[in-house]
Amino acid sequence: MLLYIILGLLIHLVFFASIFDIYFTSPLVHGMTPQFTPLPPPAKRLVLFVADGLRADKLYELDENGNSRAPFIRNIIMHEGSWGISHTRVPTESRPGHVALIAGFYEDVSAVAKGWKENPVEFDSLINETRHTWCWGSPDILAMFAKGASGNHVFAHNYDAYSEDFGAQDVTKLDTWVFDNVKVRAIENSFHAARNNQSLFSKLNEDKIVFFLHLLGIETNGHAHRPSSREYLNNIKIVDEGLKEIVSTLKDFYGSDGKTAFIFTADHGMTDWGSHGAGHPLETCTPFVTWGAGIKYPQKVLAQKFDDTYLQEWKLENWKRQDVNQADVAPLMSALIGVPFPLNSVGTLPVDILNSTDLFKAESMFTNAVQILEQFKVKMTQKKEATLPFLFTPFNSLSDSKQINILRKARSYIKQKKYDEAVSLCKELINLALKGLSYYHTYDRFFLAFNVVLGFVGWTSYASLLIIKSHCNLTRGVSKEVKKPRSSLSCSFVAVGVLLALFLLIQACPWTYYIYCFLPLPVWYAVLREFPVIQGLVTLLLTFPPSHFVGYLLLFILGVEVLVLSFFYRYMLTAGLIAFAGWPFITPLWTRAKSTSLSWIFFCLLLAVFPLMPVVGRKPNIFLVVGAGLLVLLLSLFVVTSVIKRKDSFVNEELVLHLLQMLSTVLSVCVVYGTHNSLLKKQGLPLINQVVSWIILASSFIVPLLSPLILFDRLFSILVSSMSTYLLLSTGYEALFPLVLSCLMFVWIHMEQETLPQSVVSCKQKVSSIQFTYNTDITRFRDFYLDDIRRAFFLVFFLMTAFFGTGNIASVNSFDLASVYCFLTVFSPYMMGALMTWKILIPFALVMCAFEAVQLTTQLSSKSLFLMVINISDIMALHFFFLIKDYGSWLDIGASISHYVIVMSMTIFLVFLNGLAQMLTTKKLTLCGRPKSHLI
Repeated sequence: MLLYIILGLLIHLVFFASIFDIYFTSPLVHGMTPQFTPLPPPAKRLVLFVADGLRADKLYELDENGNSRAPFIRNIIMHEGSWGISHTRVPTESRPGHVALIAGFYEDVSAVAKGWKENPVEFDSLINETRHTWCWGSPDILAMFAKGASGNHVFAHNYDAYSEDFGAQDVTKLDTWVFDNVKVRAIENSFHAARNNQSLFSKLNEDKIVFFLHLLGIETNGHAHRPSSREYLNNIKIVDEGLKEIVSTLKDFYGSDGKTAFIFTADHGMTDWGSHGAGHPLETCTPFVTWGAGIKYPQKVLAQKFDDTYLQEWKLENWKRQDVNQADVAPLMSALIGVPFPLNSVGTLPVDILNSTDLFKAESMFTNAVQILEQFKVKMTQKKEATLPFLFTPFNSLSDSKQINILRKARSYIKQKKYDEAVSLCKELINLALKGLSYYHTYDRFFLAFNVVLGFVGWTSYASLLIIKSHCNLTRGVSKEVKKPRSSLSCSFVAVGVLLALFLLIQACPWTYYIYCFLPLPVWYAVLREFPVIQGLVTLLLTFPPSHFVGYLLLFILGVEVLVLSFFYRYMLTAGLIAFAGWPFITPLWTRAKSTSLSWIFFCLLLAVFPLMPVVGRKPNIFLVVGAGLLVLLLSLFVVTSVIKRKDSFVNEELVLHLLQMLSTVLSVCVVYGTHNSLLKKQGLPLINQVVSWIILASSFIVPLLSPLILFDRLFSILVSSMSTYLLLSTGYEALFPLVLSCLMFVWIHMEQETLPQSVVSCKQKVSSIQFTYNTDITRFRDFYLDDIRRAFFLVFFLMTAFFGTGNIASVNSFDLASVYCFLTVFSPYMMGALMTWKILIPFALVMCAFEAVQLTTQLSSKSLFLMVINISDIMALHFFFLIKDYGSWLDIGASISHYVIVMSMTIFLVFLNGLAQMLTTKKLTLCGRPKSHLI
């Protein structure tokens, strides 16, 4: 069993990793020649302001009194510069957003492995191409550009990482620190000193220099208080005032020489509930305001065509709005100060924003086209060299001759002063080059996907055959010649493997390709070795009435489709639970166990309410968390009363354990309430609350192991300990969810025992007397029933309910950082991610522990039931594999990839959760001095 679990885990890890080679490979190529516009640029210096987490609507809209909360920016829009919306892409996180702005390409997901902080791959950026860059802000953002820059021309000034505290009294200090350091320490002091320091003075007066100000206060206030809060909106006012002062200081130093360009934007937006990461318009629409040298002045218009209603809402319908893609900002900044375009940039220069000669616009657009074409050529050469000549299929829309013709024609238009035609032709070339880049980037996608699907189907088939082989004797009528595997089968697979290895070797494929291509071979070999079982299964199925077979098949497909649809629509879980409530009426359960059936119906309907409620975190309510804690205490009090009534040698030990768990629950409620009030008063997270929270979390793994191994006692102990931790991680109604889910699980255990057929009833035990034992998988094998498939489906459905019952976490933006404020408030992506993951896994663990009890009461091999669960999950994963898309809106693309990753993660986690559930239910810790015999 252990060997099989390890092999299964390795196979699923390969399936999981395949998505990164198929969809998440780095788009970067190296070896291009830097390209820059061969004309004097309009600006000598550029100032980039990035307000982290600033939504476009919150900046542009008017307040309740009809006044702008950013009057300086409003004045720029109306009198000095150009404005619009910068459209970002998923994942809407800080690092990918800044990479798109400053390097001009969209970050691949491999950066998530480093918390969006470090550089997973080397890339070129605007900062690397400048003569000198001064930057101020968060250490997380500045470090990646300072480390990625060649030479020592980047001067980074950042505050301490511990300043990024969501519970701090005033997080606007993150922005005022930047403004003060730029204005007082960096500019006023340095610039005055520069009069006497010729080296510094010359640096500040050189061309091709950048000042980069990263402003994190708005993002931090959005996470802590939501974007509609007074703190978030006031922070926008502070940023607006800071911008005004910085612009004034720079103009004073440079004597208003008209050679400074300014850009104000954001890396991503934020949902109404204070999170980001997905593709919702509130996350992808960020402000874009630019003014100064080389930028067009405001243009008044009578009408504008946009799909949204923002212009009317913001009272800006008469000022021309010029939207850009986030990656377009990098080539714009490069053109403004005359530095080479970042080598990996895929942005298109927004020439309509430039206030320069038509010649400069055409030359800059030509440079932009050549720079992107260079990437296309390198990508094509790499793929051509790694593919057999007769198998290579070039991108016909941009052949070598067509490249030369377009470039020659564009250059001819520029010489003839047909600048508009040249710009239009360059844009066409850019679009073709970008399509070609995408074509070669996804060149091997079908080949890899085919092998992964082949492995998926083979694994699912083999697991199904193992279950059937263990519990059904289907080879009884099969001849011995058929039973004995032929040696030709082994030789055939070895020959295929050799040919495949030669094919991959000649094409110089990465080592991961060998894994994806070779994995299906042993899996399908194992399947074909079980040919007698397959033959027996086909014979058995032919004896079934066709109507019955089709009916069961359709029912199974319907069940899987409901599970798949629950990823998109949470109310499908409600529909499923309502259907589950009717289960006793179509079976003898209603007459056999009426009271248990009524309990099942009640808790199914009660749990069905949760998927209909708002996603957790969007409407926090601390009183519901306190109420959930009181319900746990009431339930514990009831159990303690029953323990006291029992005359048992373990009463003292068990009573102390229950009282300890009740104390833990009380402390959790107090910590949650106290922390909430402290953060409301902006007094931060009290140290005592933080210490108690971590102690409760650590003890939740140990305390259940001290309880008796009797089924009900152990499960209840696991519930109470888990609830103590879950309360600390809750912000609203979700605190009630594990309690209701666990009640349904207790009833499910009783219901499953009642469903056992008469042949097994004789050896049934009362649930109250059953004890968890570790070797249940070795003994008590019985025949396989259709009910066992239903049990496996129930488990997968309950796991989906545990996963999505309180929120659709298929979107990254569903995570609410407020959940971890009892443990820490200083930004730490790994620690916060780990805590939120554990919050998700607690309902998972409760369901898996109940499933351990179901296996025990139904007397079926845990291996077989577990394999059925894995099979259903794999069928879902295969479903989502085919639903993955790389076209359409970024919301659809991100969601499709997330769904596959989540269902594959769930399959892998099931292995670990199964082990965790076995440990929590079957292991027993003894207190010092207790005799070993007292365990039983």
